[in-house]
Amino acid sequence: MRKLSKLMLTLLMIAGVFGTANAQLIDEKDVTVTMDLQPVLQLDMTTANQLEFVFDDINEYYAGITNYAATILKVSSTVSWDLYAVGRSSGSSGSGGFWDQQIDYGSDNTNAIDQLPLSLLELRQSQPNSGAGAATGISDYSAAFSPNQSVSAGNSLFTNPDGSITAPTAADKYIGGHAGTSGVAGDDFMPGGSYMTQTGTTSDYYYAMDYRILPSLPAIFPNAHSADGTTAQDIVTTNGAGTYAEPGVYTMYVQYVLLEDQ
Repeated sequence: MRKLSKLMLTLLMIAGVFGTANAQLIDEKDVTVTMDLQPVLQLDMTTANQLEFVFDDINEYYAGITNYAATILKVSSTVSWDLYAVGRSSGSSGSGGFWDQQIDYGSDNTNAIDQLPLSLLELRQSQPNSGAGAATGISDYSAAFSPNQSVSAGNSLFTNPDGSITAPTAADKYIGGHAGTSGVAGDDFMPGGSYMTQTGTTSDYYYAMDYRILPSLPAIFPNAHSADGTTAQDIVTTNGAGTYAEPGVYTMYVQYVLLEDQ
């Protein structure tokens, strides 16, 4: 019996040594992984450096000149966004927004006016602003250009009286999205996305912009209006009967602004 006990003790000792020799050793270390998702707003624009409207024929004054798809805008964003256009010039600050006159073809006629409103430039976007449901008034530039004999404020370019790029109000025009975050849920901004994944030229992330200038006869630019369409800014309305635009070379620029919806 004593021999059997010694044998069992020996076997247990051998099993313990064998188990200790084959025990798994573990040493653990941790690596912290940090991901920083920076907000990205990217506006790609394809356009000529300069768009020229040369009115050297009486029919062009009457019918206007249109540059079709002269600017292509492509949006990519990781956040909700708004997109708008604003007319600007070096002389727009504090002056109500006028074109810069570079060449004067004559100023003998006192009825000839050289302060031409920036809003005389008309825009048309290739598809409607699908994020403007919460807005009131004229919300985008998707309306067709009006016939030359009818006055319309639907496409008149947005401008700030102080010449800044401050975003339009809820009553003014946006290309995509709109002012504010209240109103119909999801309707006053454009969601994050990209023209690279939303294919086709009718995507909400792709806009072809047309430009038109309609001087009329005489050259009073009847479609010039405030961006909300409530105030006429044509030459006669702002300067009196019998006035018209002074012949010359004028310049201004359109600034497209993509910003995170607030």
